[in-house]
Amino acid sequence: ASPPARFVLDGQGVTATVAAIAGAGLVDYQRAAAYLADTWGCVSIRAAQVALGLVGLRGRYRDPLLVPARAELSGRAPASLSSWWLGWGEDGRPVTVRLAEVSGSVVAGLAGFGKTMLVAHLLGQLAPTPAVQFVLIDGKGGPDYHHLIPRAWLAAGDDLEQVRAVLRKVHRLMVDRQAAIASVLGVTDAWHRGPSPAWPLVVVVVDEAHSFFHERKGTAPEVKAHNALVAELSRLAEELIRKGRNVAVQVLLLTQRATGDAIPTRIRDNCQVAISFATRTLDGAVAALGEEIRQHPDASPVLLNDPAYVGVAVTSLPGRSGFQRVRTPQVDHHQV
Repeated sequence: ASPPARFVLDGQGVTATVAAIAGAGLVDYQRAAAYLADTWGCVSIRAAQVALGLVGLRGRYRDPLLVPARAELSGRAPASLSSWWLGWGEDGRPVTVRLAEVSGSVVAGLAGFGKTMLVAHLLGQLAPTPAVQFVLIDGKGGPDYHHLIPRAWLAAGDDLEQVRAVLRKVHRLMVDRQAAIASVLGVTDAWHRGPSPAWPLVVVVVDEAHSFFHERKGTAPEVKAHNALVAELSRLAEELIRKGRNVAVQVLLLTQRATGDAIPTRIRDNCQVAISFATRTLDGAVAALGEEIRQHPDASPVLLNDPAYVGVAVTSLPGRSGFQRVRTPQVDHHQV
C-alpha cells in the first residue's frame, strides 16, 4: 500500500508530508533518500519527523550549502553569551551553538575543510567583549594564531612542556574558582549570573588536539618521560571538561580525527557540543558525532568529502532531532 502524501512544489524543490505506515517510517525514508532524489530529479532529499505518524521530505533541485558564504565581523561585543553563531542551515536560517553551561566542544574533520576558519569566526565574535578570555594552544605549531596571541591570556604552540604549563595555570584557575564561586558570586553556577569582566568565560582552544594525547611505545627513558607528560595533559584536559562548566571554563578541541586512539574517549565523550566537517569514514563520523549519526545517513559528514563542501559542517542542536548541515562562513583574518 502507498502511504497518503501531500506534495508542495516551489522554486527550490519539492516538499512532501507523508503518513508513516509499516515499512515506511522515518528510518526507511532516510535509507531511500538517494533513490527518491533520483526519482524526483533532486540533488538531495532530507527526511525528518514532523509530527507523530508524519514524515517530512524535503527535496532540493540545488544544494543551498554549495554556495560559499562570507561574514562581516561587527567588532561589537555580542548582546548575549548564551550562544554563538555557527552559520546558516539548509533553510537559510542562522544556526547558533550553545555557549552557556558548556564545558567541552569537539570540532572534527579532515584538514583544509574549515576547522581553523570556524575558530577565527568564533573568536571574531567573542573577542570584542572583556567578559571572554582566551587560551590558545596550536598543535600545528604554525602561524595561524600568531596574530591572536595579544588578545589571549595564555598561549602555546606544539611544545608539550609549554602546553602543560599553560593547562596547569588554567586548571589552577578552575580549582580556585570552584573554591571561591559561592562567596564571590553568591551562586554555585557562574552562568546564573553570566560571564563578566571580573569573572570572564575562559575559552581554551586546542588545535590539532590529537597531537597532545599520543603515547609512544617502548621502554626507553625518553619514551617513559613523554608518556608521563601525555598522561598529565590528558588528565588536565579531562578535569577541565568534567569540572569547568559551572565556573565558566570551556575547552574547544579541534582534531582531524576524533577516534578513541586520537582523543581519549573519557575526554571526548564528556563534551556537550560536537561539530564535524568532512570525514573519510563512517567510524570517523561516529567518533565525532556519536552513534546516532548511523541512523541519519543523509546527514553524514562522509558525504561532505568533496572540495565543494569546504566550510560545511554537521552538528546536532538542542531541541531539534537528528543532525543539521550548516554552511559556516569565511571571515577576513584582518577583521579578526
